[in-house]
Formats: sequence, C-alpha cells, structure tokens
Amino acid sequence: MQTVLSIAVDALAYGMVLFVISIGLSITMGLMRVVNLAHGAFAMIGGYIASYAARDLGISYAAAVLLAVVGTVIMSIPIERLLYRRIYGAPELTQVLMTIGITFCIIGIANYVFGPTLKTIPLPNELQGSVNLGFRTIGTHRLFAIVCGLIVALALWYTIEKTSFGVKLRASVDNAAMAAALGVRTEIVYAVSFAVAVGLAAFGGVVGAELLPVEPYYALRYMVTFLVVVSVGGAGSISGALLACLILGCIDTTGRYLMPEYGEFFFYLAVIAIVCVFPRGLAGRAK
Repeated sequence: MQTVLSIAVDALAYGMVLFVISIGLSITMGLMRVVNLAHGAFAMIGGYIASYAARDLGISYAAAVLLAVVGTVIMSIPIERLLYRRIYGAPELTQVLMTIGITFCIIGIANYVFGPTLKTIPLPNELQGSVNLGFRTIGTHRLFAIVCGLIVALALWYTIEKTSFGVKLRASVDNAAMAAALGVRTEIVYAVSFAVAVGLAAFGGVVGAELLPVEPYYALRYMVTFLVVVSVGGAGSISGALLACLILGCIDTTGRYLMPEYGEFFFYLAVIAIVCVFPRGLAGRAK
C-alpha cells in the first residue's frame, strides 16, 4: 500500500506539470486550429529566463517566474504577428513545417546565448523542504506543482466557459467570418489566446523544471510528450487534457517504479490503446 500511495503522489505531481505545459498546446490546436510544434520551445524560453534571473541576477523565485512568463509572452508577440498569422487556417503540413522551423531557430539561439549546458532554477527555502504525508515524505515543490496545476485548470475553465472572452473565442473557432461580421475582432482574440498559451508554457517550464530539466534540446525532447497529451485528452478540452495527464502520468510513473528497464514502453503502449478506443481523444469534439 505504501508503494501504491507513493506512486500516486509522484504520478499526480508529474501529471500536473505535464498539464500546465501542455494545456497551452491544447488551446492552440483545439481552439485556434494551429499545430504548434514550437510550443515546447516557449516552455524552454521560460525556463532559461527564470534560470538566468534567479541564478545570475539573484532575484527571488516568484519574481523570476513572473519575469519568465512576461518575457516569453513579449518575445512571442512579434513571432505571432509576423509568422503565426500567416498560417492561421493554412493546411496542417504548412503549420508543421513553419513551427518546426521556429523550434530549431529557438534552439539555435538558446545554444548561442546560454550555452549547451543544463540550467537549474534555484528554489526558495519555502519550496526546498519536504512534507510528511504519513506514508512517505514528498518535496514541497511537488506539492506546489500540484496546486499550480489545479489553479490553472480552474482558471482556464472559468475563462473559456464563463466569460465574454470565452464566448468570443468559441465563436471565432466555430465560424470566424460570422464572428467578425458580428463585431468580434478575431485577430485580437487569436493574439490573446496565443499569448495565454505561450504564458502557460513558460510557467510550466519553470514550475516543472525539477521534473523536466531545462536544457538546449528541451523543445525536441518533450515535443512528442506534449503532443501525446493533447491527442489523448482531445484538442481544446481542459478536462480531457487534465484526465490524460493524470492517466499517462500514473502509467509512466508506475512503469518507472516497478519495471524501469522498460523505459517509456508502457507510456506509449497506453497511448496507442487509448487512441484506438477514443480516436478524437478522451474528451475530443466531433469536427
């Protein structure tokens, strides 16, 4: 039982980190209809900014997180205006080629500016300790990641389902021409949605740096993992992405605990099984 509970806690922490990073990709793919393979690159940028701010500039962890999110969003603005707007509504192959090109460019710049080494983000004293759960101790930072995931999930659900912006976003997705005719400025809706997705990627890249280390090839190393989460959960679905992250996190963590020699075999076996049963994902919408 102690092993089961330990696996559950670690799986929850890992799943929540995946969710915070991947939910932005789910927004761009499901709501904006953009296959954004550069999503992991924005998470990497956030991690690099936070590492530089905390280690080299000596600012606090909270300020480093804020600077990482804001800085990444600011960097993404010209990229969205000059590049992404050209591929809204374009064939998926065009989107893939454009965004994979952006990914390699960002990797090259990161290597040149920050060097090829792994970057760490110093944690504050409040997040360096551990909490005794009775059956085991867990790092405070992992609990922090779990709480961040829950807050992000609730905030996104409320924004999309209960606010006027969410109504405009869903209208723009369903029929952009009609929404524009009714006065919705779809280009602003898409720009804000893209900024939110990028900000979440950067935030996840920082919060999850203990589990998914920030290094020059971060964007490529975890690209498939983020895509898998969106595919299994259903693009555009917050609940689907959360459920997918929890299920896949549990399977991956269990495999690493009990049969580490198999690597990620059980993770991708579960992906194949789920996609075969749910072709549009666990909560995917019919097109």
